[in-house]
Amino acid sequence: MAVVIWHNPKCATSRKVLDMIRAAGVEPVIVDYVKTPPKAAEIRALLKEAGLKPRDLLRRRGTPYDDLGLDDRRLTDAALIAAMAEHPIPIERPVVRPRKGTRLCRPPETVKAIL
Repeated sequence: MAVVIWHNPKCATSRKVLDMIRAAGVEPVIVDYVKTPPKAAEIRALLKEAGLKPRDLLRRRGTPYDDLGLDDRRLTDAALIAAMAEHPIPIERPVVRPRKGTRLCRPPETVKAIL
């Protein structure tokens, strides 16, 4: 199984994690999730693998989070996942999917435990 990173090249943390993966001798499959948004089913699978809830994968700063009303606590998990699939910019990054377990790699050093 290849190491996959959901990456945003504009994000310093995402670039740092990508560099750390490469420094470990691994060339990952890079998914620029902003240019190629994940489908709702992919987001659900990633959340399950990582043991996260949809709100754990949302980023507020520098995103349309507020404009999309994602702070509404009445939104269901399904609604949040649908919003992420339609508007991927609020998805927190980077997410790394190796054999040892999917993780949201914040802080960047989190990636060391799963490579």
